[in-house]
Amino acid sequence: MSYLEYSVKSVPTGLRKILYVNWPLAVLLSAVACVGFLMLYSVAGGSVEPWMDPQMKRYGVGFALMLAVAMVPIWFWRNIAGLAYVISLALLIAVELFGTVGMGAQRWIDLGFMRLQPSELMKITLVMALAAYYDWLPMQKTSRPLWVMIPVILILLPVYLVLIQPDLGTSILLITAGGGIMFLAGVHWAYFAAVIAAGIGLVTTVFQSRGTDWQLLANYQFRRIDTFLDPSQDPLGAGYHITQSKIALGSGGWTGRGFMQGTQSRLNFLPEKHTDFIFTTLAEEFGFVGAISLLGLYALIIVFCISTAITNRDRFSSLLTLGIAATFFLFFAVNMSMVMGLAPVVGVPLPLVSYGGSAMLILMLGFGMVQSAHVHKPR
Repeated sequence: MSYLEYSVKSVPTGLRKILYVNWPLAVLLSAVACVGFLMLYSVAGGSVEPWMDPQMKRYGVGFALMLAVAMVPIWFWRNIAGLAYVISLALLIAVELFGTVGMGAQRWIDLGFMRLQPSELMKITLVMALAAYYDWLPMQKTSRPLWVMIPVILILLPVYLVLIQPDLGTSILLITAGGGIMFLAGVHWAYFAAVIAAGIGLVTTVFQSRGTDWQLLANYQFRRIDTFLDPSQDPLGAGYHITQSKIALGSGGWTGRGFMQGTQSRLNFLPEKHTDFIFTTLAEEFGFVGAISLLGLYALIIVFCISTAITNRDRFSSLLTLGIAATFFLFFAVNMSMVMGLAPVVGVPLPLVSYGGSAMLILMLGFGMVQSAHVHKPR
């Protein structure tokens, strides 16, 4: 045993856990959050209100939550994974029964001190449930049809409840993240080939349903697809948002217009500049250099998660860490693609940068479990 190992082991257990926290990952998360604070200050015209100050407080609570979750043994999170999934499912049903309506969708439960979006919680609890399931299931049964159907049902139940809110973006994230965990767990590739083929058929059916009595998507969702395919069809209507977003992205150039100098955001041409389109504001003010720097921070977070997953000794910890990393990746990949016109606008926030309460807290809860797996792995 080296002197360093002996020194760490001689420290009391509680303090030792703090020392075992993956601090580089925590620093990276804080760096991304600071970028968000800076951009929220900018879009508010140089004021900490109404967005920067609440966001900083929420991140402080989220960071404390991450450390608190990290101190809890990873086996505890494995044991309550099923219960957490059931609670999230019940909350999604509660949203349908007496949820709060906002911006044309019924997605929130008003708790008084905050509005909880259960679909955000489901993104984490679904990962927990699937990781626990494949940790319990013997490897030789992973690709047998009966045992493949169980996780498919676990995925489709919340997808249906989220889709009827309606929230197409979150539904896509749940399917993709769930499928990713199934792939990482070792499910045979033929199942995924069949799903892709079915997906192509479903997309064809969706387009054929337009304008019929059995239309599968809402009219505004079809307009988003039309806008994605050709924003110039309605540059002052449905295509306005993405057109202004592209103008802002292009005007940033290599180094940007300068902090708080973005004309598209300052003159309110950009929609939802503090939430879904905040990446566009960053690209306009700091240019390609600023955008690629943020993308680099995101990539480093993914790398640290993968590194932790590789060194974990148990299947649940590895799948949980990779699942949360995949969910995090999908967040920023979809958001960036959306504002650049590479994907339809589906209302997915930029993680730790976009203004939001429940999304940030639940994401930090997820990273707390990543830290828990790291802190409690055998050494």
